[in-house]
Amino acid sequence: MGKIFFILGKSSSGKDTIFQKIKENNELDLKIVVGYTTRPMRENEVDGEEYFFVDRDRLEELKNDDKVIESRDYNTVHGIWSYFTVDDGQIDLDQDDYLYIGTLESYEQVRNFYGEDKVIPIYIEVEQGERLRRAVLREIEQSEPKYEELCRRFLADEQDFREEEINRLGIEKKYMNEDLDTCVDEIVKDIMAKKKS
Repeated sequence: MGKIFFILGKSSSGKDTIFQKIKENNELDLKIVVGYTTRPMRENEVDGEEYFFVDRDRLEELKNDDKVIESRDYNTVHGIWSYFTVDDGQIDLDQDDYLYIGTLESYEQVRNFYGEDKVIPIYIEVEQGERLRRAVLREIEQSEPKYEELCRRFLADEQDFREEEINRLGIEKKYMNEDLDTCVDEIVKDIMAKKKS
């Protein structure tokens, strides 16, 4: 039976970069699960790669068809943005292992849907000041920086990723992303070990 290796962490913890590095590792042979969102595409994003970008009407259609596995709504300074996972045929645990990226909340719901033994958390952590620095640098690069949203997200993550929530979900191992290559090497080693177990 296959497993879903679920990368999660606060915003600007480096989880997107780590996701890309793991995705590019052919030795791991992981299929990618692409989530859905109603938020606008950022520069350099491609529909169907980072996310499937849809409108609220499409989200409602999927909900009405009982296709939504989990969904999170964020009341941003630009309105409500939804992120969600769809039972759209991407995942077949009888055939393959998968790589997915999300939040603590989405991890819990995906784990509840597929089973605790099938969804393996890969929790990325970065020191708080470094995380804020990375967030600001990333936003500066945007043609229209959204600093208010950056601040809202940063503070929301401090609440959403409370230590008691991490403990409640049984996430014991944290991967410190102080050095990207070292962090990725440790994750790859652990994925290889869990794929064999």
